[in-house]
Amino acid sequence: MGESLRALESTATLDGLRGVEGDAAHVYFSVFDELILQQKEAFFFHERSRRPPLDNVNSLLSFLYVLLAHDVASALETVGLDPAVGFLHRDRPGRASLALDLMEELRPVLADRLALTLINRRQVAAPGFTHSDSGAVVMNDATRKEVLVGWQTRKQEEIFHPFLDERIPLGLVPYTQALLLARHLRGDLDAYPSFFWR
Repeated sequence: MGESLRALESTATLDGLRGVEGDAAHVYFSVFDELILQQKEAFFFHERSRRPPLDNVNSLLSFLYVLLAHDVASALETVGLDPAVGFLHRDRPGRASLALDLMEELRPVLADRLALTLINRRQVAAPGFTHSDSGAVVMNDATRKEVLVGWQTRKQEEIFHPFLDERIPLGLVPYTQALLLARHLRGDLDAYPSFFWR
């Protein structure tokens, strides 16, 4: 990851930035399976798969990413930004490119950590996932409900926001980052302060 950060300093094109981001994502997900400590026979992670998700972990991640994308898009609209006009993700009809851009920095904290918690605390289990003939893996209603409860509970947890220098509910982070982005785009902030949480 350190190499990816250093590579950004000499990357001058959008395609170059996308390449660095792709390399960083590959490194990040290459160790994701090591963080799954329980139910390894049913919850394992080899690589990111989507459209459709091909295993239980990818199914869980995809569902959480949809929830996060919705929250981020709503936050952007609230501060007067168009969620469809992005910087890194290409603009496509019906795609919230700016929401996808902004959620990149929020995924590990809001979605990935919750997925690992739900698995490792056995709040989700193998019977809650169905494997279809096409290979897609889908959660049943009871598991979706459990995930939604976990999502809402997680959003109520307080964290220390490094830029604001104060404690806020985790659920307000998408709004806070959207507001900071809007302030930067309108010239009120010299730079956009990305969300780094430890």
